[in-house]
Parts: sequence; structure tokens; C-alpha cells
Amino acid sequence: MTASFPALRLRRLRAHDWSRRLHAENVLTPSDLIWPVFVREGTSEREAVGSMPGVERLSVDLVVEAAREAADLGIPAIALFPNTPQEARDETGKESANPDNLMCRACRAVKDAGIPVGLLTDVALDPYTSHGHDGLLSEDGRILNDETLGVLAAQAVNQAKAGADIVAPSDMMDGRIGVIRHALEAEGFGDVQIMSYAAKYASAFYGPFRDAVGSGGLLKGDKKTYQMDPANRDEAMREVMLDLEEGADSVMVKPGLAYLDIVARVKDRFNAPVFAYQVSGEYAMMRAAMDQGLLDRDRAILEVLTAFKRAGCNGVLTYFARDAAKLLAA
Repeated sequence: MTASFPALRLRRLRAHDWSRRLHAENVLTPSDLIWPVFVREGTSEREAVGSMPGVERLSVDLVVEAAREAADLGIPAIALFPNTPQEARDETGKESANPDNLMCRACRAVKDAGIPVGLLTDVALDPYTSHGHDGLLSEDGRILNDETLGVLAAQAVNQAKAGADIVAPSDMMDGRIGVIRHALEAEGFGDVQIMSYAAKYASAFYGPFRDAVGSGGLLKGDKKTYQMDPANRDEAMREVMLDLEEGADSVMVKPGLAYLDIVARVKDRFNAPVFAYQVSGEYAMMRAAMDQGLLDRDRAILEVLTAFKRAGCNGVLTYFARDAAKLLAA
């Protein structure tokens, strides 16, 4: 070896486990995870989501157990999504404002149990409408943006009254963050956080989720007039800017893995709390590869979630949250 060989050998830092840990630039912990949980009617009921192996719809009493498990694992928050019965759905999604709907009953049950876990609730109409859209429809099938805002605000206040700590508008209507923030303040819920789905794309990766909440097959048309074009980056910056200006406490990019460039750009530009959702299609793809022995399950889970952290995420909504927390504790 000649004397001119570089004096700096980066492999020295990788030679031992202790050194790799010492020089890690990003560290994943259970505190970085939010666990999405699907809620169904019944008592002591578990129902497998066929398109998402390992994921179940849980009755309210079992949601309480899941919340307790999350707290025991160090997961700081769970995200609730209701599987509203078809008979409770209609064109206007009025069930979203029912104080005794599935979401509200689940929130109250967890709070009444005194479990120290944050509750994030989805604000959108698609789990409650008979047409599967996130907003009200005109007679000719257009999404009525402004008419939807009041319904979303009522939904958010309804969830706050039930004990939601974070309301998370996922509808992508223009102006909804400001309207929801004003409604929460007016009703005395100024401490309830808003995590805005600020950059939510019209993605092919949502199919299994729609099955899980009972909206699969209901959707009339598509959501391209209100969810973002996957080709766009600059538009995401404008969406995030508007939501932060309107009062969002944190923002979300959805989907996650295919949009890490958006996560990184949002973090670099705004330096605000940013989250990403590792969505159902991403989960289903990874799980299928794991089940066929094509991916090392444990390594793949932690590697992908670390990639979210590396891109700039403060946290990740992931169906692997419980698995990851157990791996990190091992």
C-alpha cells in the first residue's frame, strides 16, 4: 500500500457494533411511532382485514386493550379509524357528528380507562358517506369544498368532546384547517392539536385501507380533484404553507415511502413537525414479501422506519408500530 493511500478510512467507524451505534445519525425509538387502529361494532370482536395480513378491526373494548398495549410498549399515540356500518352511512356523512358514533365511543373508552396514550382521530367524511368521498357531493357529482367545511368542523369538535388529543383532517378541502381551528377555539378546545394531512396524494396505495374502513367498492369516481397529483412537489409546499398559516400544529405527508423527497423538502423548508403515513398498500407489499420469505421481516421493518426518520419525520403512522416497538425493546 502506498503512502498516498487516504489517511481517512470511513470503514473504521463501521468496524464494530458499539461504533456504529455511537456514530448513528438517526435513531429510531418507540416514541417515533403512531399505531393506526381500526374500530368496529360489537363486543370482544376481532375481524381480520383480508387485504392487510396481521391487521384487525377491533371492537371498542379491544381498542382499550390495544391502547394499553401501546402505552406499555412506549408508543405515544394511536390513530383511530372507524368501520362505520353501511346502515349508518348516507350522502351527507351525518354520522360523523353523532356523539355516540364508533370513533367517539372508542375515544371515551380509552380516556375513561386512564391510559396514558395520545388519541389521534381522522377528520374526513369518507368513513361515513355512502359514496366514499371525503366531502359533500353536488347533484352532478362535484365535491362541494366550502359546504363541506362546516361538516368537518362539527366532526372535529365532536371528536374533541369525546377526548381526542389530536384531530387529523385528511379530506384535503381548501381552507379546512382555519375553519376547524376556529371551531375548536370557540368551543373551548384550544389545546387540541391539529395534525393536517397537508400533502396527501391521489395514490394507488390506499386500497387496503378503504377495505378496512368499509369504503371499498363505494367510491364513485376518484379523488383526483382534491387529493394531490403524484407528479407535483412545489404544490405540496404551498399546501403545507397554507395549513401552517391556518393553525396546523403539525403536518403529514401521505403516502410515505414513495414520497420521502416531499418529507425532506417540507422539513428543510418549514422546520415544522412533520409526520408521514406508511399507508396500507405499502404495508401490504412489505408483508407479502415477508410472508414469501423475500424480505427479512425484522430488518426490513426497522430499515424502512429509519428511512422515514432520516428523511426528516418526527414520527410515522405505521401498521408495523407494535412490531417495531417490540424489536426496539429486544
